[in-house]
Amino acid sequence: MVQKKAINIVEQKEVVSTDASIKTLPVADPAALGLIGLAVAALVLGAVDLQLVSSVPSKSLMIPWILFFGATAQLIAGALEFKRNNIFGATVFSVYAMTMYSIALTLVINNSSALNPGNLEQYAYGLVGVLLFSLIATVASLMTNKALFAILIAVDLAVALLIPHYLFEMSAQPAGVFLLLTSVLSFYAAAAIIFNTMAGKTVLPVGKPLWIPKKTTRNF
Repeated sequence: MVQKKAINIVEQKEVVSTDASIKTLPVADPAALGLIGLAVAALVLGAVDLQLVSSVPSKSLMIPWILFFGATAQLIAGALEFKRNNIFGATVFSVYAMTMYSIALTLVINNSSALNPGNLEQYAYGLVGVLLFSLIATVASLMTNKALFAILIAVDLAVALLIPHYLFEMSAQPAGVFLLLTSVLSFYAAAAIIFNTMAGKTVLPVGKPLWIPKKTTRNF
C-alpha cells in the first residue's frame, strides 16, 4: 500500500508539473504579423489612391488583400496581444482589424451588381470615428517607441485626408502618399521585431519612448 501511494504521489506531481509547463509557455510577439498585415493592406489601398493602378472595371480585387492581410492578420495579432496582457497592441490591432473588415465589406457592397451602392458619406463618418481612436492611440504610442509613433502619425494623416475625399470629393492622392508611408514604416517595424528577436540584440533600432510618465506613490 505504501508503494502504491508513493507511485500515485509521483504521478500526481508529474501531472502538475506538466500542466504548469504548458501554462507558462511563452507566446511569440504577434506585433510583426499585425504590422505586416497593415503594411500590405496600406500598400494596396495607397496604390489605388495614387492611381498607380487603375480601379477600372472595379476595385473588387483589393478585397482579398484587405480582408486577409489588413483585417484577419491584425485580428489574430490583437487576440494574441490580449493574451500577452498588452493593452496597447491588443486594442490598436483589433480596432484597425475591424476597420479593414468594414472597408472590405464596403467594397463588396459598392462593387456588387446584386446590391445597391450606398452613400459614401456614411463611410466618411465611420472614418471620423476611426480617426478619433487613432489620435488616442497616437498619444499612447508615445509610451512605446518612435517607430510605432511614426506609423500612427502616418495613419492619422491618411485617414484625415480620406474624410474630405468622401465628403467633398477631394483628391485621394494626398491620402495615398501617407498610406504608402504607413506601409513602408510598418514593414520596417515588423522587420525590426523579427530581426531583433531572433538575433537577441538590436539589429534595426525602433527608438526609445518619447514619453515615460512618472509613477506617483499614494500615501494613505
